[in-house]
Amino acid sequence: MCSSWISHLPGDFYAGRVAGLGMNSDELGRNRALTDWEVRDLNVDPRLPYEDGSMDAVVNAVSIDYLNKPLDIVKEVHRVLKPGGLAAFSFSNRCFPTKAVSIWTATSDVEHVWIVGSYFHYSVPGGFTAPKCDDITPRKNGLQALLSPGGDPMFVVYARKSEA
Repeated sequence: MCSSWISHLPGDFYAGRVAGLGMNSDELGRNRALTDWEVRDLNVDPRLPYEDGSMDAVVNAVSIDYLNKPLDIVKEVHRVLKPGGLAAFSFSNRCFPTKAVSIWTATSDVEHVWIVGSYFHYSVPGGFTAPKCDDITPRKNGLQALLSPGGDPMFVVYARKSEA
């Protein structure tokens, strides 16, 4: 979701299908990880063009801060996921401030975690497992770690569609 020329998936990742959804057809066409793709502005039309219960996972890499209808989007993610399917939203504090929604630019990294977690909680009450967060900030070693402990902050908030 919100895909571009790169999907940020591991190099050895394999799936029978990796569907991309983004706003730029040239970039989507260059993304070698995608098996199919569609152009869509989710801020205009938040509906996902996939069948109910058709996805094992939905991933959004560093774009949740640009979505102006996040509850509608996460409700759609719930609709297209299979029971037990994974939804994962990764983000950093790096963004284009003129494009990010105001709540994002006015809040901290910790608040971003709570905001994204609340999308799971409030979009479909009871529809997702309790969201979790992992801090995946790249860590430095040795002398570099003493001078500066980490790289750009990076987090992933994720939950699974409830089985019931």
